[in-house]
Amino acid sequence: MKIGEFSDSFLPIIDGVGRVVYNYCETIALKGHECTAVVPLDKFGYRGRFPFEIIDYYSKKVPIMSSYDAGLPPFDIHYNARMDMTDFDIVHVHTPFIAGIEGIKYARDRNVPIVGTFHSKYYDDLLQLTGSKRIAGLGTDMVIAFYNHCDEVWAVSESSGETLRSYGYKGHIEVIPNGMMVKEPDPANIALAKERFGINDDPCLLFVGQQNWKKNILRVLEACKLLKDQGYRFNLILVGKGPHEEEIKKKIKELGIEEECRCVGHILDEKLLSGLYQLAELFVFPSLYDNAPMVVREAANAGTPSVTIKGSSSAEIMEDGVNGFCCEDNSESLAGVLINALSDLEKTRKIGLNAKKTIPVSWDKIIDKVLDRYQYLIDEHHKLL
Repeated sequence: MKIGEFSDSFLPIIDGVGRVVYNYCETIALKGHECTAVVPLDKFGYRGRFPFEIIDYYSKKVPIMSSYDAGLPPFDIHYNARMDMTDFDIVHVHTPFIAGIEGIKYARDRNVPIVGTFHSKYYDDLLQLTGSKRIAGLGTDMVIAFYNHCDEVWAVSESSGETLRSYGYKGHIEVIPNGMMVKEPDPANIALAKERFGINDDPCLLFVGQQNWKKNILRVLEACKLLKDQGYRFNLILVGKGPHEEEIKKKIKELGIEEECRCVGHILDEKLLSGLYQLAELFVFPSLYDNAPMVVREAANAGTPSVTIKGSSSAEIMEDGVNGFCCEDNSESLAGVLINALSDLEKTRKIGLNAKKTIPVSWDKIIDKVLDRYQYLIDEHHKLL
């Protein structure tokens, strides 16, 4: 098969969707298919290291979302010339915005099937961006109109499918979960992370993700304040960057937990990040925003159990007290779970081992299902020609 994966985020922006698309492209190519990432222009470095093709288009940084690029691909003559030479059998769009619209146009012009994956809570994004419920609602209507143009719509979890339904989508939704690169962590990376970030021997709590209030980071900070007030010693490591970095740092000082907390920014070094995952006693991820977050799976791969909010998409793959922990969406409940887990580290580590056995699913297995579904859609489309 010849497959086009269209996305508005890609390397080196390591957000959830960008990482998913990268793993799709890499695993599909390694399974012997021709895969092309159609994405905004950025500095990818030496492209020979990728087993797939990249067709990019001119883009500029988005002022209000400086981590992201956006552009106008139809006006990039080099992009158009390269796209004219492609002959994809199927198009897969991972965004309802610029790259997604380009994917719809390509599928229509070439008369090939198109799959659209629903990754994000776009209403929440638009509301945070504009502060207007009306604009967010109108934007969500446009998102639904986009997915109505796809031959098949995928969601990354049951709960993300329910979110799409709540927006007004009435068609069939196929659940195709995210995978991860399952591999045995190297314990040597623990010492590397401790030395790099000056982490002492107190229990370590870890958060990895955008430094954005929509990730419910305030819950983590307030829970840690409660832990400190009760005399518990700990390290809190916040990994990532985002629009609210400075506000989060200010809040840490206001709560008086700056001695316990380290904001280490975005980490590109896989060894360092792996070391932090292994070092942590608990991965604290109370986000209500995320759909099927990969970071929970990555923590589990390191044998580190996660603490999530009951009923959230993050908690969908967990059983409370068996392979992870769940709490209510308030700081007191989160603090209580953290205290119980830190008070019995032997039990907590057993739960982490259960997480390692039950939560990670390799991209290799996921992409086998993806390819079967692609072929089915191609065959069904050919019957209609």
